[in-house]
Amino acid sequence: TLRTAAPFQRARARWDDAGQTKRGLYIEASDIRVKRFEQRKSSVMIFVVDASGSSAYQRMAEAKGAIELILADCYSHRTEVALIAFKGESAELLLPPTRSLVRAKRTLAQLPGGGGTPMGAALQAMHDLAVATATTGATPSFILLTDGAANVARDGTKSRSAGTEDAMKAAKVIACADYRGILVDTAARPSPRARELANAMDATYLPLPNASAESINDSVRALS
Repeated sequence: TLRTAAPFQRARARWDDAGQTKRGLYIEASDIRVKRFEQRKSSVMIFVVDASGSSAYQRMAEAKGAIELILADCYSHRTEVALIAFKGESAELLLPPTRSLVRAKRTLAQLPGGGGTPMGAALQAMHDLAVATATTGATPSFILLTDGAANVARDGTKSRSAGTEDAMKAAKVIACADYRGILVDTAARPSPRARELANAMDATYLPLPNASAESINDSVRALS
């Protein structure tokens, strides 16, 4: 503040029509400088990976490659990562929030594929982890990799209609929550089901055929 005001003291003294000698400094509002300290919250990126049979192995390999690049970026920004995989009748937290890049890559590489798509269970597991993360003071966000084809209900029933209904209900809960994310469509061509799910979640939609790891990274950074 003083350094900003110093060059103008003589000029301001000439402009002063108070008629009295001023012993102090002429400080104006535009001179004021205040240092603000920003306390950055820790952040957690939750990867939710569709490992069901509807996601072909080739698409799964591409998804894993994109995730590895994003993991490296998260590591450089000191962002914790967590990994949830879903297939068969349930979703499983394979990796709790961690900053270990090696552990995350190893868990990802060992992720098997096959089975049904319990989308509702996956979204509920993701929401539960995000809420738990937020209670610790950290900021959660997510990347969901799926083709959007739900065919297993929350109770384990194999039904496309029931599975889709459960998934949309969970998506609407996520849309009302205080965190955001990205849905990466892993279908061979952009899938209307995946786009509809992304809209219901209020998530950014990125079809993998047109999304590079760099574009996904840009979207990830925009979340923070």
